Amino acid sequence: MIAAIAAGAAVVAGGLALFSRAAARRIERDVPPDGQFVTIDGVRLHYVDRGHGPAIVMIHGLAGQMRNFGYALADRLVADHRVILIDRPGSGYSAAAPSAAIAAQATLIAGLIETLELDAPLVVGHSLGGAVALALALDHPDKVGGLALIAPLTQPQDSVPAAFRGIAIGSPAVRRAVAWTLATPVGLLSGRKGAVAVFAPEAVPTDFATLGGGQLVLRPGAFHAASTDLAAARADMAALAARYGDLSVPVAILFGRDDAILDPDIHGSRIAADVPRVELTLIDGGHMILVTASEAVALWIRGRVGVV
Repeated sequence: MIAAIAAGAAVVAGGLALFSRAAARRIERDVPPDGQFVTIDGVRLHYVDRGHGPAIVMIHGLAGQMRNFGYALADRLVADHRVILIDRPGSGYSAAAPSAAIAAQATLIAGLIETLELDAPLVVGHSLGGAVALALALDHPDKVGGLALIAPLTQPQDSVPAAFRGIAIGSPAVRRAVAWTLATPVGLLSGRKGAVAVFAPEAVPTDFATLGGGQLVLRPGAFHAASTDLAAARADMAALAARYGDLSVPVAILFGRDDAILDPDIHGSRIAADVPRVELTLIDGGHMILVTASEAVALWIRGRVGVV
């Protein structure tokens, strides 16, 4: 009896895995790579390099990828800036790295900045990408001219935002099993619910799943990377936040007042009060102001590089 149940479970798991792989291929046909690839310390990274002028490097957030910036924001900057969009390791079309630690991700991005011969660019980080940008500035200050952080994760927190509870899986073994069996079909069945929660209280653009790359996270590997990133961030943030007094570059933070993912008071006001080099600006909007308020965000970014 037990053997029969185990055999049945294996068949179901195998079917789910096959379905997930087929769905991932369909998603990748709908949302193909946008840029080029380079290998940094053995990790293949996907990036876009557009425009000319002062360089801006953009690092996306949890469960995101470079199209989060490419949807509306990058086009507003490329006329007079060199804009580099990066898929963080494991996200989008970048390969997963041996470690998802925030510092390890920052080191890979420092390697990309060096490879592209960028001269102390402005680094823009959204959400978890903000934490990676802060680690980059602390560990590789010679690679950074300044930070412009959009709704950044800056503080440790015990609770997981409701939008990301489905990827909060502590066990690496369970995380991998869920990623390659249940994550894709459940994500497809739940439709836009995840995006609605991340964009709240604003509306999700109808074409965000493709033009914004939203559906890429439904692939098994991307789900696994996002879940691993969340676990790493929960482990790393306390130590990172303890070092903010060592920041040697200017830091500007932009938050939407109604952000439903990261509290502007906790992740914006707290660091601005504690660190003299940090400047905080609030505007109307939620967590995805890089999409929903792209014109205002672009103007704010230009102000950080002295071009308004």
